[in-house]
Amino acid sequence: MFESSWATKDVKLTTAASSGFWQKATPVFAEKNLHDKIIPGSKLEVRSRWTASYLYVLFICPYQQLYLKPSPEKKKETNELWKWDVAEIFIGSDFEDIKRYKEFEVSPQGEWIDLDVDLHNPHHEDGWVWNSGFESAARVDPAKHLWYAAMKIPMSALLKRQAEPGTTFRANLFLSVGPPTNHREIAWQSPMGETFHAPAHFGLLKLVR
Repeated sequence: MFESSWATKDVKLTTAASSGFWQKATPVFAEKNLHDKIIPGSKLEVRSRWTASYLYVLFICPYQQLYLKPSPEKKKETNELWKWDVAEIFIGSDFEDIKRYKEFEVSPQGEWIDLDVDLHNPHHEDGWVWNSGFESAARVDPAKHLWYAAMKIPMSALLKRQAEPGTTFRANLFLSVGPPTNHREIAWQSPMGETFHAPAHFGLLKLVR
């Protein structure tokens, strides 16, 4: 279970983990690979807040060497962003059809993509044409070998009803980092296979007050 803490008002998105906004969030950590084995020195930290209008997520990502897309585009989404370093959240509200969920990604350079995933479709990556209207921000701290990704996701993109304390989603958190010669894939809930798209292995994200 990953808890998202209530916020009394919406705020401008920030990657400052030391801010009062993010300090009030209870973190979860991920340091295992896709097959549930710990990757030393790769502990990902994630925090979340929520309001009636938005779900906020902050990723604090360790790295040794970044693998970045040349000529980044930040004003529109970048298809196939998952080929480079990204922080990702997969999140769905449908507990009956777990193969339907949303995917949000942000890169260290501030590139982004959102997808409406339907695993019933053999080409579920076509869901990238969907637009949630989410906001994102990113920055790199070379001195600490950390990079930060923040997301502000409209609740209307996730739910067909009003968000309230106790609302629970099926979710997973991932980090892809490093060049092909030293690539690491970190998961909060290990999918136990070679793809992140394993909804049977998702955990839960609960809105708490």
